[in-house]
Amino acid sequence: MFLVGLTGGIASGKSTVSSMLRELGCPIIDADVVARKVVEPHTCAYSRIVYHFGPEVLLENGEIDRQKLGQLIFTSEEKRKLLNSITHPEIHKAMLKEIVFYFLRGYRYVVLDVPLLFETRRLTKFLNHTVVVYCDPATQLSRLMQRDGLTQEQAEQRLAAQMPLNEKRGLANHVIENSGGREDTHRQVLRLHTKLEDSMDFLLVRVIAVAATASLSGILLYAVKILFS
Repeated sequence: MFLVGLTGGIASGKSTVSSMLRELGCPIIDADVVARKVVEPHTCAYSRIVYHFGPEVLLENGEIDRQKLGQLIFTSEEKRKLLNSITHPEIHKAMLKEIVFYFLRGYRYVVLDVPLLFETRRLTKFLNHTVVVYCDPATQLSRLMQRDGLTQEQAEQRLAAQMPLNEKRGLANHVIENSGGREDTHRQVLRLHTKLEDSMDFLLVRVIAVAATASLSGILLYAVKILFS
């Protein structure tokens, strides 16, 4: 099994592409979903967030108020780094557990849906393929304004806070052009899916895994012989 990173920008259509891949039977690990799970009440990350940011970031039911927490870190680089240091290790551990689950079930590849894939770069070294969902800046701005009910100024501020899609496009192995209609996007997703299914990358990964397991078994056997000789 090999790993595929899927990313994009706000209102670029990444969620649409992720849904299309899921419909084709691809296992998807959504970093946003995982991020919500690791900060649920009574988790380690939850306790540390409340300790560092105070109870004012909680909703009445005791859950983290993601909107309020987002506002706090949006204007403070220091607080953003602190939050990332709390949540990112927990997110990565949870994602690794899901990857192992799919590996044991024999899937050829798993798609990691990660919005900040190229911003953090912590996962890119483990990926065989990276996919960016791209749309032109004018379309992205229009979609964001319409989707979230924002003014042009508000939408531009949010886009300015992210890595530009053109920059992400240059870093990716594959690009899904999502400036047009849904049917065109779906055709591109089908082509990508076929290319990944036909890839031999999973064979290489399994050969390495088997070789590593065999090597470890040999070392353990040798150690046992020494101990009991």
